[in-house]
Amino acid sequence: MASESQAVAGAAADATPIAETSEAVRRVSAALESRGHPHRPRWLAVAARTSQDAADALGIAVGQIAKSVIFRRSEDQRAVLVIAAGDRRVDEAKVAALVGAIGRADAGFVKAQTGFSIGGVAPLAHTNPPVTLIDCSLFRFDEIWAAAGHPNAVFRLSPQQLQSLAQPAPVTDVTPGELPAELQQFLSR
Repeated sequence: MASESQAVAGAAADATPIAETSEAVRRVSAALESRGHPHRPRWLAVAARTSQDAADALGIAVGQIAKSVIFRRSEDQRAVLVIAAGDRRVDEAKVAALVGAIGRADAGFVKAQTGFSIGGVAPLAHTNPPVTLIDCSLFRFDEIWAAAGHPNAVFRLSPQQLQSLAQPAPVTDVTPGELPAELQQFLSR
């Protein structure tokens, strides 16, 4: 039986075939298929440029959106992809402590390094593989949704599938504040 969020997500998606969408969505779809991922990208009837937009379109909690935040690493100008729950802010100091000094990435840098426009950065199928970190806050959920190469395209997965698809990507704490006990236990495994 489908979960309530799956039923709502099905209603939020329109019938636009992925093959008729952007090259970036086709690239994500092909990467998911080649890795045996069971869920193909879905095309939303509205653009989901923010985590809240995506959550509203899918009828799910904003924390279930696996948002992609791109930084520019100062040392080598490499893209750093941080994937975090949509209801959490990314702590730049924590990211820098893990990967070295970072700066903001503008839209041109994001597109050139990842092949995706802001609002559609997927956790895989980048034109240049980024340094990737996954925030442990996503592991509060059994089901999450990530961008699939375009602001209208998303795909369903579990946090464990995200970790597998975005390899190599350590799961760490990159959001402000104290970790809840269940997430501290998760990181100590």
